[in-house]
Amino acid sequence: MSPGVCVIVNPAAGRGRGGRALAEIRATFARHGITEVRVTSAKHEEVALARRALDDGFTTLVAVGGDGTWSNVARAILESGADGRLGLLAAGTGNDFAKTVGAPAHDPDATARLALEGPDLRIDVGRVEDRYFLNVNGFGFDIAVLEDAGRIRWPHGGTLYLVSALRQLLAYPGIAIEVSSQLRRRSVIRHLMLIIANAQCFGGSFRIAPGASLTDGRLDAISIHDAPRLRRLRLLGAAARGTHVALEEVVTEQATRFVLRFPEPPGYETDGEYHQAASAELEVTCVPRALRVVTPAANGGAPAPAKEGVAQ
Repeated sequence: MSPGVCVIVNPAAGRGRGGRALAEIRATFARHGITEVRVTSAKHEEVALARRALDDGFTTLVAVGGDGTWSNVARAILESGADGRLGLLAAGTGNDFAKTVGAPAHDPDATARLALEGPDLRIDVGRVEDRYFLNVNGFGFDIAVLEDAGRIRWPHGGTLYLVSALRQLLAYPGIAIEVSSQLRRRSVIRHLMLIIANAQCFGGSFRIAPGASLTDGRLDAISIHDAPRLRRLRLLGAAARGTHVALEEVVTEQATRFVLRFPEPPGYETDGEYHQAASAELEVTCVPRALRVVTPAANGGAPAPAKEGVAQ
């Protein structure tokens, strides 16, 4: 038995993918002596389970789910004041954060070994209102896509966001946002989308912030200004490749703090989860070196290759 590692599984992640993988996850981790597996039974319960695990003395929490699950377990670690470590096993839809941090999140065996013996990387996190985020904080088109993805039943996986994005290209009306940082204050511009990124990827298919680093003490603001429908299609295609930052409708900036102003309190997302803002003005800040994440990339190693099957 390994008293230092606790596995927290969200069975609802990936529309049930986490639950379907549970038996194999238990068996794989047990082979490494990790037998403490706790399973959520309600939305966001991973926060409470993670807090309890930390109180019980566990020092590495392996979160099984997607970006939202990983973010919720990270929240518990951050708010506890404990110097706990976060491990990642993918069972969600996009699983985007793992792509930047370099964790072998699709490989349960490699994840179990790393949880016991592997290095960790101390990363920055973002904060908006009272919420932390590991990956991105999104406004505008991002929210319309998230809402649409929750309504449709097919396809699954990362392709779901791409299909929803294509649907919203025609329907989304745009949003007016003023973006300010320590360096400059921009005038109000109608945006297709605004992403404040800590990591590089989101939406399963988009390399939205190709210059983002998890360890530079800064966030990346990616302002994509509104455009006609055909031009929107080009912007979306470029975002999938990470080349959109060279287009005239896109403005990027790196800073430790951004202030965003809207006509009214906006809806927004952090790591794929929807929230309603309490105010029309939001401050988004970087919290440097706040969280330890288990990854071979901490030693300059390449992530293990993904395996088909269990946590895809």
